Amino acid sequence: MNTGVKITAFAAALAATFGTAYGVGKAVGPVEEPQKAGHGEHAAQDPQKKTGHEGHEGHGEGATTAASSLPGGLQVSQDGYTLALETPTPAVGRSTLKFSIKDASGKKVTAFTTEHGKQLHFIVASRDLNTFRHLHPVKAADGTWSVDADLPAAGGYKAFADFKPAAPGAKGITLGADLSVAGAYAPKPLPAVAPTATVDGYQVRLGGVLDPGRAGELKLTVTKAGKPVTDLEPYLGAYGHLVALRDGDLAYLHVHPNEGGPGPDVSFTATAPSAGTYRLFLDFQHEGKVRTAAFTVTAGATGKAPAPAGDEADEAGHGAAGHAHG
Repeated sequence: MNTGVKITAFAAALAATFGTAYGVGKAVGPVEEPQKAGHGEHAAQDPQKKTGHEGHEGHGEGATTAASSLPGGLQVSQDGYTLALETPTPAVGRSTLKFSIKDASGKKVTAFTTEHGKQLHFIVASRDLNTFRHLHPVKAADGTWSVDADLPAAGGYKAFADFKPAAPGAKGITLGADLSVAGAYAPKPLPAVAPTATVDGYQVRLGGVLDPGRAGELKLTVTKAGKPVTDLEPYLGAYGHLVALRDGDLAYLHVHPNEGGPGPDVSFTATAPSAGTYRLFLDFQHEGKVRTAAFTVTAGATGKAPAPAGDEADEAGHGAAGHAHG
């Protein structure tokens, strides 16, 4: 069981609800079945910022100004910085995405703080949350970032830039902007809630609770051929990276484990900013390759007591979340 897990919060959280620190939830069981829940509930910043893995600041924390009173990734501009996409309409398939971060004067930013091994983390997800890409672009001298990405189908996507400017006093920011891939659009339904996901022969089991306005522990257990994987490899300084996107508006949450490992358990503490359905994407590395396990979960379902993880059916989701690393 991993210990010392700390919160990496959303860029913002409801001031009245999130104004105090919350303890880690003790119940670890299957995530509840989905119920109807509203989307797009706004929240204000949690003033008690926590640190992520090995003392680094977590991603997507944002700033405490009134202008940044939304969850991470919902704004294209925040605190004087703007995500400017130079290729907002890529083609289906593999293409090069280019973008920059501009300051309040419109100048491209060239200096960033390295966090978790990178100056900037770039994520692209389809609006139906069936495709997910965690990319690591390369920055040119003039501040233009570029990265190859495989976008398998036409339709709407959202790009997230997760970074911390090198300017004195700058906070971590997650900005979001829309991408459109031309062609006949055939949206897929959101994958069903299930306690396990299978990717490349690995099975990952999710236990725990995701509650709006209250911190809870999410524990992911990695096995292969029925045996626990006890030699997970660090990826960007952690044994696992977890991104959660809220269905409907794609509000963004990025959390990291703090201590523990190297498996089979990877544990996180997360707080949902609202009730609703979320898609969770876990990156983990083993035998030199990064893989992604994806889950659909519901925050705010009521009237159901969590059961032990072993009581759930082992229904696996296969290939639901495409993944790429730059």
